Amino acid sequence: MKRIESVKNPQVKQWKKLLTKKERDKTGHFLIEGFHLVEEALKSNISIIQLIVDENKAIPATWDVSGLPMAIVTEDVMKTISDTETPQGIAAICEQFSYDDMDWAQANVLLIDAVQDPGNVGTMIRTADAAGMDAVILGEGCADLYNPKVIRATQGSLFHLPIIRGNLREWIERLQAENVAVYGTALENGEDYRRIKPLRPFALLVGNEGSGVHKELLQMTTKNLYIPIYGQAESLNVAVAAGILLYHLREGIVKL
Repeated sequence: MKRIESVKNPQVKQWKKLLTKKERDKTGHFLIEGFHLVEEALKSNISIIQLIVDENKAIPATWDVSGLPMAIVTEDVMKTISDTETPQGIAAICEQFSYDDMDWAQANVLLIDAVQDPGNVGTMIRTADAAGMDAVILGEGCADLYNPKVIRATQGSLFHLPIIRGNLREWIERLQAENVAVYGTALENGEDYRRIKPLRPFALLVGNEGSGVHKELLQMTTKNLYIPIYGQAESLNVAVAAGILLYHLREGIVKL
């Protein structure tokens, strides 16, 4: 265990750099903060490189932190590395995920195309977890999974299911080769989601907040769906729409 008091300490500067995507990509590490997120990380199989604790905070007695490198820091140091206005006083440096291949023929998957808002990406990961999905695939143009705002919005769900960054065209082809039904989301040439008999396994494809799913991807889907708008709103928030569709597709399933 070591103690760090200066915000100018080289280690503190390195931790702070992890708030940038460039440094996260370079090192393969990311920073989480807050008691709930750290606890969820401890429960998972993720590799925790460093636990960082404010000198005025106590680690819960129920946590097993034996063998973990730990740094005790001042309140000023914690504020320096934090992405929040009121840090909870605990943080951790973690190694980015890597997943062994899984049985995609039995997988229910959420595909996210170019959703740029970190809060939306994180909320959809959390919703996919709640809906019992098996994986989430982030396509090109999505907010970085390890962005602090994405991490906070997941509320720990990023530790509960595989989240993979990849080419959505390739993933749609791969899933369909495994007889996974792929449902896109689009008003044009789409069908009211309530009128379909959902197939399982399935993948749901949702898209950018402004422009929706790329047209070339919509041309590859099994079927495209839309959610009726009854009021004067132009559209639904993408995370809200994803939640409605995921639960509908999970609850009304039949075997292929």
